[in-house]
Amino acid sequence: MAEQNTEAKLKILLKQEKIQLWNPPYTDEQNQPGTQHMKELVERYVPMLLLPEDEVGGALESIRVQALKRGNRNKTFRETNVATLELLLPRDTKKDPKMKNFLETRLDVLVQEVVDRIGDEYGLKYIKLILNGKTLCADQRLDQQGVKNHSKMMVLKVSDAEWKQQLSEEEEKKKNDNESIQRTQRGFQILSERDGSEDPHTAPFLEIADQKGNPLNIPPKEKKALILAMGLHEKGRSLMKRKQHDNALCHLLQADQQFSKCGSALLSSVDNFAVLQLDIVWCYRALEALSCLEDGRSRLQRAEECFLQCYGQQQQRLMMIKGNTGREEVLFLRLYLLQSLLSYLEGNDAQARQQLSKVESLYGRLALDSDKMAQLMSLGFTEREARLGLRACQGNLEEAAIHISNQRQERDELKDRERTKRRRRMEAISTLTGFGFSRRDAAKALHHADGDVDAAYGMLLDGQTAQTNNNTEEPISAEKLEQLMYLGFEWAVSEAALRLTGGDVQSATQLLLENRGVLSPELLSVSPPSTSSSSSSPSPEEPSTSSNSTENQELVNDVLKDISRHEEDYLDLTLEEESQLIATMKTYLSRGSTHTV
Repeated sequence: MAEQNTEAKLKILLKQEKIQLWNPPYTDEQNQPGTQHMKELVERYVPMLLLPEDEVGGALESIRVQALKRGNRNKTFRETNVATLELLLPRDTKKDPKMKNFLETRLDVLVQEVVDRIGDEYGLKYIKLILNGKTLCADQRLDQQGVKNHSKMMVLKVSDAEWKQQLSEEEEKKKNDNESIQRTQRGFQILSERDGSEDPHTAPFLEIADQKGNPLNIPPKEKKALILAMGLHEKGRSLMKRKQHDNALCHLLQADQQFSKCGSALLSSVDNFAVLQLDIVWCYRALEALSCLEDGRSRLQRAEECFLQCYGQQQQRLMMIKGNTGREEVLFLRLYLLQSLLSYLEGNDAQARQQLSKVESLYGRLALDSDKMAQLMSLGFTEREARLGLRACQGNLEEAAIHISNQRQERDELKDRERTKRRRRMEAISTLTGFGFSRRDAAKALHHADGDVDAAYGMLLDGQTAQTNNNTEEPISAEKLEQLMYLGFEWAVSEAALRLTGGDVQSATQLLLENRGVLSPELLSVSPPSTSSSSSSPSPEEPSTSSNSTENQELVNDVLKDISRHEEDYLDLTLEEESQLIATMKTYLSRGSTHTV
């Protein structure tokens, strides 16, 4: 990292003085350095940079050699159309961390061909290529996706080597990260389609809410993309916590693609997009891929702009919504820290110090007293509640305890309102099913009638005059359904669970708890068969297979386990990693000798 900083500073000076090291008198006819002139440059720049002669000399020679090689590669590309790409390999693949890795290839070849070559040369089985934060499609050509001569491409492993060794070939195929992303995306797609269905109130297993927890009204198309984006982001964050940054970055970049399908107005009203940009650059840092400067810098710029739009210039909007800004300050700490790091790598030490000063100021406010944490936890609060509460109240113990209690009460009141809403809806649906209509059709009609039972009944009569209920199953007791509803489960999953458990409330409750309140779409659609042509229940000729049902259930359950149950989990940073990076940055910015990463 120090070498990159030194070279960046020297390139700025060389550019200002219009010095071209690859030309005479700095390079002779044999491409060797012009010793005397190079020595004079070193003597001129040492007092300007306050660095040792050997370090400045080594950096100048490195710049000169790189420029010569770049010129030769340009000539090769002009004459043969063979481009040279710089590969940013996984850390455990590099033989020499300081040595750069290059690949020569034509640009009119498929990405898959390059993937195979890299895999063979470096012993990597499952990899993805990333250019400027975007995953290259294997079945498209390099030049069709913006790859040019001298492009830098990240090489990401998408499966864990040690993990694969412990698995059988069949299990390995199921568990490799490539399939993991597909499973994650499919799982959230099931949930997003279910959530954006004709009757979103019957099964809102994933709801998009504002910062107070109130559901937001979003057009179905954007809502689906947003749920996919947020789901993939949650999965990526879960992998980041487990230090699986390669796989995490794959998921985060997939989330970024989904966010791009949402309107700018929506993205400016939620902070998820900004947090995602921070997480992507944080992964770049963890993977030591900060040579992706251009992409990292633009992402941090987007994050900062989005925070300002969401929170207000002085965070006044955030103050109005939440009453404090303490918890969100961890996001600005990470933003300024990453900006400081990128400025340092670009050779701008002054700007790096300025940003780091802001970071240290924030860190001083956000670092928590362990005794206060222990006192709050002794009162029955969780570690997360204690951390977030203290930050919200600037470290005041008494205020934090009151704040956490108030938050709990607000959440309980919100749950009560949701239960009341669901209970009333269930009662209305039961009223309509009492007239012989199926639950599915009753729910749809009630949704279109905005909860008006009489209007919904009229709609059902108009559209289904011949409607009859031919169901031979025993009806589920309204009392049993109501018991599950009071526990917070939706009526659709409650009914399905009761049918699966023969009407036993305790067994149904256990089933729903084990599956986090989610059953497969096929199980959720269990209802009296309808003669209505609008019904989407499987017909006798096209039965739903148990294998599909099980697979969908596994997909949904798999992705839901990575969704935090706490709405402010993304703000719950211990700041341990940040503290280490702050110390590293302080060392680099005050250095008088060489340092290596």
